[in-house]
Amino acid sequence: MVSCLIFLCPIICFSILVSSEVDEFIYTRFNEPNNNNISLSGVAEIAQNGFLQLTNDTSRLMGHAFYSSPFHFKNSSNNSTAFSFSTCFAFAIVPEYPKLGGHGLVFTVSHSKDFSTALPSQYLGLLNASDVGNFSNHIFAVEFDTVRDFEFGDINDNHVGVNLNSLQSNMSAAAAYYKDNESVKEDLNLKSGKIILAWIEYDSVKKLVNVTLSPTSLKPKIPLFSYHLDLSPILKETMYVGFSASTGLLASSHYILGWSFKLNGEAKFLDLDSLPSLPGAKKKHTGLIIVISIAAAVFALSSILVAIYLIWRFKNADVIEPWELEIGPHRYSYQELKQATKGFKDSELLGRGGFGKVYKGILRNSKTQIAVKRISHESKQGLKEFVSEIASIGRLRHRNLVQLLGWCRRRGDLLLVYDFMPNGSLDNFLFDQPKLVLTWEQRFKIIKGVASGLLYLHEGYEQVVVHRDVKASNVLLDGELNGKLGDFGLARLYEHGSNPCTTRVVGTLGYLAPELPRTGRATTSSDVFAFGALLLEVVCGRRPIEPKAEPQEFVLVDLVWDKWREGKILEVVDYRLKGEFDENEVLMVLKLGLMCSNNQPLARPSIRQVVRYLEGEILMPEAPTGQNADDGELGFDETERWNSLGSTNIIKSSSFTCLSNADEDGNFASFSTSPLPLLYSGEVPRY
Repeated sequence: MVSCLIFLCPIICFSILVSSEVDEFIYTRFNEPNNNNISLSGVAEIAQNGFLQLTNDTSRLMGHAFYSSPFHFKNSSNNSTAFSFSTCFAFAIVPEYPKLGGHGLVFTVSHSKDFSTALPSQYLGLLNASDVGNFSNHIFAVEFDTVRDFEFGDINDNHVGVNLNSLQSNMSAAAAYYKDNESVKEDLNLKSGKIILAWIEYDSVKKLVNVTLSPTSLKPKIPLFSYHLDLSPILKETMYVGFSASTGLLASSHYILGWSFKLNGEAKFLDLDSLPSLPGAKKKHTGLIIVISIAAAVFALSSILVAIYLIWRFKNADVIEPWELEIGPHRYSYQELKQATKGFKDSELLGRGGFGKVYKGILRNSKTQIAVKRISHESKQGLKEFVSEIASIGRLRHRNLVQLLGWCRRRGDLLLVYDFMPNGSLDNFLFDQPKLVLTWEQRFKIIKGVASGLLYLHEGYEQVVVHRDVKASNVLLDGELNGKLGDFGLARLYEHGSNPCTTRVVGTLGYLAPELPRTGRATTSSDVFAFGALLLEVVCGRRPIEPKAEPQEFVLVDLVWDKWREGKILEVVDYRLKGEFDENEVLMVLKLGLMCSNNQPLARPSIRQVVRYLEGEILMPEAPTGQNADDGELGFDETERWNSLGSTNIIKSSSFTCLSNADEDGNFASFSTSPLPLLYSGEVPRY
């Protein structure tokens, strides 16, 4: 029996001790005789008429007021669930200058009431720059902030927020309240100098924090906000409850006029009529005049600077006309392209031609390398037509086409943005003294790539796209020497199944199909003719027309036919290959080049047939066909051929690169130029 009493005695004593612990309190005046359980620090003080003043109108100060004894918020510290609690308090914030907040105050639950290392201003006397966000702080706080601090992501200068171990709110809302029995929200001004009642309630079962405000003694049924939060990891077994406030460059007096608190229940009601009154507001006219004077001077200077900036922006603005809103693809800003090309410096210049210059650029955000063609022209009508054409071409998407990324128009300047091709154009690898001799495997891959791109243009797009200028200088090579067909400045589009319209004959000497000067109609067949010339270029390593060659070798296709008839066809293969090539593939490409060069359009293969030949899906004929209907001999109608070659009005000798680097000699990818009148005649200048 004695042993049982010895065992039960400590338990009974502990139960009595726990039950005797304070779990609630209420203060309607902080200076009543028995109310000596408030610990003050900083500039906090209890006034004679019973209210608690945390700060005064002095800059950069802080004050603290905590209930002296800690509360048991858990049964133990071993990860148990925190208890529910609620608190109600009446506060007022009276700024030194009306409408200018002097930071704010917080209600906090903290494992310590020592804030000697805390800072004022935006830290609200609660934390400092080094311990913000530390989990070891074990601080739950609700802030009533009257200064917008961008460091902590404040939403405005009049908000309430829930903070955990930090001054950056996990949840915040502009100060407001809901009228009783109504769902209408009314704004509250925290720095109005008027008394506001606040309720902060934590439900440990629902893991929910409710924050409610009211300018009267009646508690609204709808809280300002509710925030789902488990405080168990934040709260220790024993914690202190209280307030902290601070001032900054501007000051406010922060008052607590009444306070109630309750663990595991609802805090007692506070009647505003029974609470102390606020002291009369002080007037500081001299300081106010100084502040207003400084603000006026700053405003005047800012207005001047803004006016100068707006004038500059207006002069340099990208004026967008209504018709441009219907144009694609992406429209870049002029400043973006100016920055990408380092202000269009000559050091970034890739080439130039009759319609402008081409610059290498790097987009600042994506670090993407681009080529920017800068075209200058003052004709609005011609410019509009040109941009409309570019918009159509800009929707083309194929791995073997140089991609038009976007464009920009600024006054009379038109800027076109393309993929940057680091290896330049194919002609730099074929003619004269190439910077690198391509192997046959590389050449064959390039041929097949260009054929695939041309097939997409003719059959894979929503309209038929006739390129009209297929040649080696318009085939650009990426970093892996993949061939991409570019320069769509002469391209024409028409609907599938319809006949192309008659247009002015444009193109490049040596690639023009012989029927073009006679019919004036660019077709997919005329593109195939030019592709045939490209095939022969790649195999032979020389241009279709070689002015310096012997008369019998002047025209490449005639030379290949002659060697075919003589049985010496492999003699035309580029000597730089040194005999290292696949003979069957070379013969196939030469045959295909001759078939595509047939002077009769209907006798040429379609580009789809060309692709199937190159991929080995169908067998090549034993001998290419190039016979005339009348003479029955191999060869071409010389009259039509020389009519084509003799069209000197379409010969274009100027050239420059658009999307590649120049070689050491300053040679660039061919960029044919057309006369400016093309803009007015409906012809699109080449790009």
